[in-house]
Parts: sequence; C-alpha cells; structure tokens
Amino acid sequence: MAENAETIEKKKAKAPRKREAEAKALPPKALPPKAEAKAEAKALPPKAEAKMEAKAEAKAERAIEAEPVAYKGPGLRLFDRYDFNVVTRDASLGQYLCLKPVTMPHSFARHANKQFAKRNVNVVERLANKLMRGGTGKKVGGRIIRTHGSLQGKKTKVISVIRTAFESIEARTKQNPVQLLVRALENSAPTDDVTRIRFGGVSYQQAVDISAQRRLDIALRNMAMAAIMGSFNNKTTLSQALADEIVLAAEGSQDSYSIKKRNEAERVARSAR
Repeated sequence: MAENAETIEKKKAKAPRKREAEAKALPPKALPPKAEAKAEAKALPPKAEAKMEAKAEAKAERAIEAEPVAYKGPGLRLFDRYDFNVVTRDASLGQYLCLKPVTMPHSFARHANKQFAKRNVNVVERLANKLMRGGTGKKVGGRIIRTHGSLQGKKTKVISVIRTAFESIEARTKQNPVQLLVRALENSAPTDDVTRIRFGGVSYQQAVDISAQRRLDIALRNMAMAAIMGSFNNKTTLSQALADEIVLAAEGSQDSYSIKKRNEAERVARSAR
C-alpha cells in the first residue's frame, strides 16, 4: 500500500510538467481581428508610427478647415465692415460707451426694464433707439416736427439708415465711422446743467454737474434730433443728415446742432453759478 501511495504522488507531480510541455508544443491560438490590429500597432517600428501620427494630424487639420469660420470677440465687425478698435479720450464717458463688438446692433430688448442696463448696450444701437421717435416732441425753432410714425418702432429701418450714414462718412473722411461717432459724442456731451430749486417760496436755477451717463444720453438725443430736423421737409435724406451731424460734431464745428446745444447748456449753467 505504501508503494502504491508513493507511485500515485510521483504521477501527480509529473502531470503538471507534462501539461506544460504539451502546451508549448501546441501551435499559438489565433487572435481576433481587433486584437491582431492592436498587436500590430504596438509592434510597428518608429518610422511607421511617425507616419501614422502625421496622417492623423493632417486629417484633423482638414476637418478644422472644413468647418465655417465664426468670428468671436474682438474679431467681430460692425456690418461686417467697421472694427471697434476705438480710442476714447474722455475717461468718465468711456465707462458708459459700450463698444462691445457686434455685427448687427440689435439686442432684441434683452436689457429693457433693468436699471442701468443701458450701459451694456452698444453705442450704435443706442443711437438707433434714439432715432426711433415721433419727432421733436416740443417746439424747436418755433415749430413742432413730427415723423407721423415713420420711425417709431422700426428698428430695422433705422439700422439701415445708420449703415448708409456710416458708408457716406467713410467715403467722405476715409476714417472709421465708429471712431468718428465716439469723438462726436465726446465733443457734444455737456459737462454742466441747471436744476430748479425752490426755497422759501422763491424758485431759482442752480448750476450742477452732470453724471457721465446723463452726458451720453443728452449727446445721443441731440444727435438724433439734429438728424430728424435736418431731413424734415427737405431733400436731404435722414442718413445724409445723420452723417453730416456726426462729421460736424466730430470736428467740433459750431454748425453742429449738438455742439450748439452743449454750448447753450453750459452758458446757462455758468450764468446760474
């Protein structure tokens, strides 16, 4: 019995060795296609790997070229023509002169009914908003000018007017119309105004400084009023009248309506000090 047990143990010890030898003698198992491809890729020489990388990079470049180019940030141009690389000389007014690059100056009233949100509206769009009015609203030069609804609410029409005016300015001055508009607003924005004070039953005018936001509001309003008045009962079109006003105000000419209104407001304020 002891001998039988010893022989059984010897056979068990030889069995694993026999299986290992048989496994070595057998042909290697065939790998699946994906595994073969991975194995071949791993086994590629350095030159082949470099070629594959170059092909992948060329493919990625072709894909990028095929995509449409979208201008973002500073690359945007107004009407796909005028850039916003503008210099502002008035530091206080520059805080409220929104020159965020846009192609079409139309924010679709997303800033409406929000306090102080108009400082985030592009200055060209603010000019368009000022032009959408029914007239002067009061007597100017002894008469009231009314547009009879030809501009009220017609944002697309007013934007087209501004585009034509900018083309005329560019053809006349060979300069960026956006830069000239900013310069015109800086020149026509008053720094002083008067307010009415009532004390002891007596009312009198007192000179006060104007905030930067109101200075810009007044300059835009006067510029829009000048364009409407210049084209009322006249052969001059609204776009031509607007272009004339911007150029004159940018030059600081006394023929500009907005410059005259600024001088008048400051003269009254000086007399009320």
